[in-house]
Amino acid sequence: MSTLNIGGSQLDTSWFLLLGAILFVLGAVGVLVRRNPLVILISIELMLNAANLTLVTFARQLMNIEGQLFALMSMTVAAAEAVVGLAILVDIFRTRDAEDIDELSELRG
Repeated sequence: MSTLNIGGSQLDTSWFLLLGAILFVLGAVGVLVRRNPLVILISIELMLNAANLTLVTFARQLMNIEGQLFALMSMTVAAAEAVVGLAILVDIFRTRDAEDIDELSELRG
């Protein structure tokens, strides 16, 4: 594995990949275990950020800007997804007092 020069210190690439894997697993556990829709949305964002971290890590290791640009585009899409998801959740919470994802599985009001 190669090393990355961050802030004057040398860090091995595997540390960033390990951090990305830990963040992804935490996000996946949050989606699978928690029942609150807002926590599930935050966990999905955590998984997207973990994927972006690995993209930037590999782009930096390979000295290729395309991975960093793809991560930037992914962050833009994730921000739009968060806005739309939060708007839907606010509308659902205004019309119904549902705090559990199982209560939202029925489409009838």
